[in-house]
Amino acid sequence: MNDKATPPVLELANVTKTYQVKQGLFSAPRPLHALGGVSLRIHKKDVLGLVGESGCGKSTLAKVLLGLEAPTSGKVLVDGKEITRKERKLQARRIQPIFQDPYSSLNPRKSIEDIIALPLVAHRIGDAASRAGSVRRMLDLVGLPQRVLKGYPNQLSGGQRQRVAIARALVMNPEIVICDEPTSALDVSVQSQILNLLGDLREELGLTYLFISHNLAVVEHLATRVAVMYLGRVVEEAPAAELFAGPRHPYTQALLESVLTPDPNLSVPDTHLGASYPNPIAPPAGCHFHPRCAQVRDICKTTPPPHVTGPNGHVDCHLHTLPTT
Repeated sequence: MNDKATPPVLELANVTKTYQVKQGLFSAPRPLHALGGVSLRIHKKDVLGLVGESGCGKSTLAKVLLGLEAPTSGKVLVDGKEITRKERKLQARRIQPIFQDPYSSLNPRKSIEDIIALPLVAHRIGDAASRAGSVRRMLDLVGLPQRVLKGYPNQLSGGQRQRVAIARALVMNPEIVICDEPTSALDVSVQSQILNLLGDLREELGLTYLFISHNLAVVEHLATRVAVMYLGRVVEEAPAAELFAGPRHPYTQALLESVLTPDPNLSVPDTHLGASYPNPIAPPAGCHFHPRCAQVRDICKTTPPPHVTGPNGHVDCHLHTLPTT
């Protein structure tokens, strides 16, 4: 268990990201708040699972952390030091991504050796001999044979391609790895192999993960903490075991109830959230979740929810401040 009194290796402090979106040819741009004041702290060797429906802001958050997008406001800090736009190279050395689709994230015209060495070349790290040695070590680390070095991505299976993507992410010895749905494009039989590899690498290299996924079973398997996003905000955060045993936010409860079980006597679960997702350009008043909430109260429709902190996390919900009846 990490000592939470020590500074986090990665911190987001009230990060917002707003885009200006035009809905018609003659209409004025309107703001879309992709991130609405996200604050998170990740300690060394933790795995923070970030979950939520498509469109909730998970991938935007990943882009901000990788320096691909600048936050509209707020701060991104690594080891307590703010990362600015001028320090993108430093940010790239310390934070590396593993993307969702190993078929599109690898250049089909490059050899496996060139793909893995690319970060070293881009950052001018080492000479040709040292880079070749680093690539060979990475192949061993991710469980690929040396014979694939001169091959190309189309000669590999999906699982092998994702191992190449993992090797490319780790070749510069980053401290933090952003895993954006790293197994969702793979066969179920291969997913467990990649998840076990990520777990082994975390222990061996002392890595810290932000693991973005919509698959709660995968997050439960790998994460030490879980943050739940809804419409650009983190509505609940807690240690993984605690959150899965007793979710506090109605949205988290609905997500967990939607997970399929192996019991053949049970039907496909219903989240009771409906098929529609709120318009992020015109979010509902009060608590953004209230139109879909089975436990909605009058105050939820008019007043933003309070930030209720506990010993191990927080939840943004009126239900945890209203008197019980």
